[in-house]
Order: sequence, then C-alpha cells, then structure tokens
Amino acid sequence: MRVMAQMAMVMNLDKCIGCHTCSVTCKQAWTNRAGTEYVWFNNVETRPGLGYPRRYEDQDEWEGGWVRKSNGRLALRAGGRFKKLFSIFSNPKMPSIEDYYEPWTYDYETLVRAPASDTFPVARPKSLLSGENMSIEWSANWDDNLAGSQDHAATDVMLKDIAEKVKLEFEQTFMFYLPRICEHCLNPSCAASCPSGAIYKRSEDGIVLVDQDRCRGWRMCISGCPYKKVYFNHKTGKAEKCTFCYPRIEVGIPTVCSETCVGRLRYIGLMLYDADKVLEAAAVEDDHDLYEAQRSVFLDPNDPEVQRGAEAAGIPLDWVEAAKRSPVWKLINTYKVALPLHPEYRTMPMVWYIPPLSPVVDIIRDTGHDAEDKGNLFAAIEALRIPIGYLANLFTAGDVKPVDSVLRKLAAMRAYMRDINLGGAGDDAIAEAVGMSGSDMYEMFRLLAIAKYDERYVIPTAHAEQAHALEELATDCPVSEYGGGQQDMFGEGSGTPTPVAVENFRMLQDRQTADDMPANPMKGRVNLLNWDGKGRPGGLFPTKGEEEER
Repeated sequence: MRVMAQMAMVMNLDKCIGCHTCSVTCKQAWTNRAGTEYVWFNNVETRPGLGYPRRYEDQDEWEGGWVRKSNGRLALRAGGRFKKLFSIFSNPKMPSIEDYYEPWTYDYETLVRAPASDTFPVARPKSLLSGENMSIEWSANWDDNLAGSQDHAATDVMLKDIAEKVKLEFEQTFMFYLPRICEHCLNPSCAASCPSGAIYKRSEDGIVLVDQDRCRGWRMCISGCPYKKVYFNHKTGKAEKCTFCYPRIEVGIPTVCSETCVGRLRYIGLMLYDADKVLEAAAVEDDHDLYEAQRSVFLDPNDPEVQRGAEAAGIPLDWVEAAKRSPVWKLINTYKVALPLHPEYRTMPMVWYIPPLSPVVDIIRDTGHDAEDKGNLFAAIEALRIPIGYLANLFTAGDVKPVDSVLRKLAAMRAYMRDINLGGAGDDAIAEAVGMSGSDMYEMFRLLAIAKYDERYVIPTAHAEQAHALEELATDCPVSEYGGGQQDMFGEGSGTPTPVAVENFRMLQDRQTADDMPANPMKGRVNLLNWDGKGRPGGLFPTKGEEEER
C-alpha cells in the first residue's frame, strides 16, 4: 500500500442555479489575458446539451482518454508514441476554434465617435483573432437554458440509445446545470499524451499543472483529455488548464469558483488513496465496475494502518486529520451520494457530482400530490422527465443502479427531514429503507443543506518544509510573455511574472477570516467594490448627522 494525498471536489447539482458566477470569477482570475479569450477553465453547461467545446463527449470523434486492450492493459485512445510521432506536426484530433467559439468584441469606436445623424450607430462584432467583422454563431454559453431545443439537446451524445425516452419539447424537458472544471485525475491521459512531459501531477496534493517552460505547444494534451479541459494559448504557444487555484489551496483557501459560488454547491477536501491500486482499478474489464473500482482505491483515514502508511509516506499529521474531516470523503465513501463524471474514460476523475433530484419533486407536485411524502418520492424516481439512464450515462458509464441508489437516498433525506420539521422525531424506517441510520441521514442533510464554510472546505495548509516550492515564480501558472515588461492595466497578465508568494495569500486568508477591519486598512476611498465586509469603514455608511445634512 502506497498512500498518497489528493485534493478533490464534489458538486451538488441540486443546488446549481446556472448563474455562471463561478465561470466569470474564474475567467477574471485566470484567463483574462491575450490568447485566452476563448478559454474557460470553469464553465456551466445546460443538460441535455452540446457542452463546451461542442460534443466534447464524442470520443469516437476526439479519441480522448484511455481504452482497455484485450490483454487487460490500458492504452491511449488517440494512439501511442509512434502514432504521436508521425502526427506531431499535424494533430487532426483536436477541436477547432469553431467547436469552441471565435472570441469577439464590438466596434465601440463607432458608437463613441459617430457624428450626429438620424440613425443610431451600430457597433458591429469584430473577431479578436483576425480583427475582421464577423457573425456570432456560437459561444461557450450559447445553448444556456435550451435543454428542449432540437438544435442543441437532440445532438447530445449522452442521449444515445435513450433519446426515445426523452421528450425534446422545450416545455416538457427537464434541464439541469453541470459546472465543469479540470478533473485533476488520478490517471490523467493529458499527462500521458504530452511528448515533452510538460503536464505533471503534483505528488503532494495531486493537482495537475502545466510546466510553461517545458511546454512546446504540441497540443497532444488537448487531444488526450476526454473532458477537453486543456486549452492552447495561440499568443504564447503554450497549453493552459485549470490549476485548482493551487496558490490559494496551499494556504487553506478554497478555489475561486468555490469561494464565489452563489448556490454553495461545492465541497473541497483531501482524499487519501492507494497509488498502487490506481492502474488496476482503471483497467477493470466492465465499464460498469469502474465507479466501485475507483471508490476501492480511496483509503479510510480513520484506519490505523492507513495512518501508519501515511506517516511512512511523509504525509503530515494535520493532513491526515483533515482527511478525516473531509466533506468529500463523507459524500463519496460514507454516504455514497457523489458520483464521478464519465468514469468510462478511465482517467479516474477527482471532481465528483451529486445528481439532481429536482425532477422527481417537480413531477409529483405537478400531479397535485404531496411532493415530500416518501411513498410518492420513491415511486416517482423511475418517472423522471430525463430518465435515470441519462444520468447514468454521465456519471456511472450507463449503470443505473448507483444512480437509482443515490436518488433514493436524497429522496429519503427529504422525507426524513420533513417529518422532523413538522415536529416529529424523525422516522428511522425512512433512513433504513435506503440502508442508512437516522443520525447519518441527519448529518448528511446538515452537510448538503446548512453546512458552514469550514465544513464545506476542509483544506490543510502546506508546510514550511515545502516553502521552496511555494514561493517560486508563477511558472506553473499560465502567464503571457507579451507586453515588453510593462504590467498591463487591463489584466492581460503581461510583463514580469507575479511572484506566487505564500505570504500574499496568508494576508488574504487573514482578511477573509478576521472579525474586524485590518489594523492598517487600505488607503483611499473604500467602496462596495473593494470592501471585504469586515467592519464599517468610514465614509461607506454615513452617520445620522451626515444624512440630515444631506
């Protein structure tokens, strides 16, 4: 047993409202530079739908991820070393800019400088790639809320074999939102596909990064990633991807997408796993066994043998303690309500999802029956507008049993808590019907519904002995080399690289967790854009006397 640690995330899809706040804040923090206009490390897809880039899940077309060969060994779907060598200067298995979208801006100069006339001037869209006028036909969020559209949902790869069960009229199709980031896989096919070895998995926390110095722009990683979460910066000629906000993680702060999530649907925690079992689990013969195979790789942090193995592997004691309190461990292995995204790609993804229960409640409510009664909920699970088979195609390689089990647990939790909220003691028979105890069901409710900040994000900080790796320049982050050494005021990220010093994020952590304003607050006017919610800075809230004077 070789114990290793991995940062992981779980998203509760029942709580996602599709506001795209996570996408916008991630965009502002990481991809607001030249060459990354089309890049979204975090995007939110409407399901059913095409996704971003379009039809990225069609691995018959894009050949991403791994396949199991007849001898039981794994091989890259896109081919091995020799095939990559022969196609290294021309890689056809990669989405084009049309599959993403051609980024654009508008001719605002016309609006500003147009002379007075009887007609209103028009700002035409202009391509950010060519500078020419263009027609806008697609974007990362083009099919938002169009789950019933024949143009979008009907071509969803996940509807294969179950399309006849789904009503593709806009008024009748249930939709849900699917936020996506890099999966930071245990068995990343992007790293295996890179000819220059630029993509690597950090041994201390499992975060997958791109070494910008070693990257030569071969773009094989883009083909190899089945989730299409590696992007090419056409300005720098380098690959870029989600970094799991590693400078924040190292000081115990959650990722930007998690911090700003309106629905509080994201959970971050540490998972311990047996590195010696990863390849065996990823190579199981039946795709339906991949979900349980990956769960078997995870180690119980409360097991004394695992604790001894972690100590022998150099994992700090406080990291093991954090793994014990990890909400991700509870949701994946204790309550068993979180599922991996496309385990059939055999990359062993580490961003898991709790499937949505909302359609069940909607069906019952629309018939005029009690939508929280346990009997009604259990009976309606098989009558989803989008059948369980669709959710199974997303999360369990088509196996409906784990999805059905998760939905029944979530339905039982609603019925159990309804009894408590109405003054009852809680009917343990409801919990026992899904293989849980009443206390476990209540704790699961607390975690999914009302958990506090420090319960949703249990992130151990990096140690002083790792300081040499934490205070290096941001070579692992995508930083544009353009700008001639001048820092661009519009966030291009150009010029001199910004030091990713751990002290900078310590100050951010202290400010976010303090009860009062800092001793030396920022100079100048404090407004709602730079006020962090601590204290009552002078001038922001006028006194009663000032109001009367006004």
